[in-house]
Amino acid sequence: MWWDSSPKTDHFSTGYFEEIMASFRKVAFFSFLLAGLAPAAAHAGDAAKGAAVFKRCAVCHSVEAGKKSSVGPNLAGVIGRKAGTTPFSYSPAMKNAGFAWTAEKLDQFLQKPSAVVKGSRMAFGGLPNGQDRSDLIAYLETRK
Repeated sequence: MWWDSSPKTDHFSTGYFEEIMASFRKVAFFSFLLAGLAPAAAHAGDAAKGAAVFKRCAVCHSVEAGKKSSVGPNLAGVIGRKAGTTPFSYSPAMKNAGFAWTAEKLDQFLQKPSAVVKGSRMAFGGLPNGQDRSDLIAYLETRK
C-alpha cells in the first residue's frame, strides 16, 4: 500500500535496466542467427523434382560431364565453377561476370538472368517459382 515503507522494486534502477537489455540482446542474437539460416533453408530443394524441372533446360544444356551442348554450356559441376569458363562460346558479359556459381547466385540468375549478367546471350526469361529454382539447384548439385 502507499503508506507501506517496505522496499519496492525500482523499475528504473540500473540492475533492472541491465536485465532488460540482456534479454533484448538475447532476442536480437537469436533473431539474427535465424535470419542467417534462412538462405540455407531457401535452397532445401528436392533433386528428383529438380530433374523434372531440368527437362525445360535440357533443350539447350546438358548435365553429362564432358558432353558438348549445341546451344548452351554444359552444366555438369556448375556449382562452385567460375562463370564463363567452360569450353563454350560465352558472351563477353558472361566471360567477364567475375563470380563463381554458388547456390545463391544461381538462384538469382535462374530467377532473372538478365538482372544478374547484363548482356548475357541466354534467351530465357527466368523461373519465377522459388521452389522450382530450389529443386533445380538441388539437382544441379548432384551433377558433378
